[in-house]
Amino acid sequence: MKKLLLHSCCGPCSSGVLENLAKEYEVTILFYNPNIYPMQEYYKRLDAQQKVVDVLKEKGINIHLIEAEYNPDSYDLAVVGLEKEPEGGKRCAKCFTLRLEYTCKYAASHGYDIFTTTMSVSPHKDYILLNSIGNALSKEYGIEYLEANFKKNDGYLKSIRNSKDWGIYRQNYCGCKYSIQN
Repeated sequence: MKKLLLHSCCGPCSSGVLENLAKEYEVTILFYNPNIYPMQEYYKRLDAQQKVVDVLKEKGINIHLIEAEYNPDSYDLAVVGLEKEPEGGKRCAKCFTLRLEYTCKYAASHGYDIFTTTMSVSPHKDYILLNSIGNALSKEYGIEYLEANFKKNDGYLKSIRNSKDWGIYRQNYCGCKYSIQN
C-alpha cells in the first residue's frame, strides 16, 4: 500500500473519508491548521480529530495522527492585505496553499508516497481550486497528489452522520478569525 499523508482540517471532515482511504492507503493524518482561531477552538478541533482516530482504531482501522505546530502567525503573514476578502475568496486560496504546501513538504521529506486534504468534503470549499493547488505543489516538490472531491458519494453527509453518531464536536465556522464574523 502507498503511504498517504492526509491533511485534515477537522475531525468531522476526516470522518467522512478515512474509512474509504484506509482501504487503499496506509493513512497518516497531518493536523496542520494555523488558521484556526481562537486557540481554544484549535484544541477543540484537535480533540475531535483524535476522537475520530480512536473510533476508527476501535473498528480495526489503524490511522496515525501527527499534530503539526500551531503557529497562527504563519497564517496571519500569508493573508496580509486580504483580511476584508469575502469567505471563499483570495484569502481562502492563500490559506489552502499555506496548509497544502506544508503538507506536501512534510510528505516529501518524511517518506510518504502521496498527499491530499480533507477540505474538499465541505460544500463550502472549492475542490477544483484545492486540486489545482495540490497538483501544482506536486510538480514543484516531486510527490504525487491525490485529486479529490470528497463531498461526492455523500462524503459530506457521512461526515455529519458520523459526528452525531460518534459524539464528535462539529464547528459552525470555517476556522479563521475572519470567518467567525460571518
